Amino acid sequence: MSSSSHDWPHDPDGEKGSEEGRKYGHAVLVKFVDEEESFPLRAGDYADEYGDYPVRLDSETVVSIAEIFEDIDPDETYDDIVSFHKGVGRAMRRQGYWTYEGADQFTRTRG
Repeated sequence: MSSSSHDWPHDPDGEKGSEEGRKYGHAVLVKFVDEEESFPLRAGDYADEYGDYPVRLDSETVVSIAEIFEDIDPDETYDDIVSFHKGVGRAMRRQGYWTYEGADQFTRTRG
């Protein structure tokens, strides 16, 4: 799904989104939680509140938060930001939304 084919509640590449392509995936998802105040966080509550929001996954793909959370039990509860990242990351990998292949893919040899 691309940003041009959907009527998003805000620009996927604006301040609430990828910030002109500087943030993708998890970096966009955590914009809507406060590490001190939001946890414990129930997946269903997060999806209900932000489900229509767009998340840029890569330079060509934008999906809704609801699409990412389709594969997560709404009663799953995250105790902190780390468990949120791990749970959402597992769901993104299962759905084929995870494009990051590890640091080795981006490591450069310094001479």
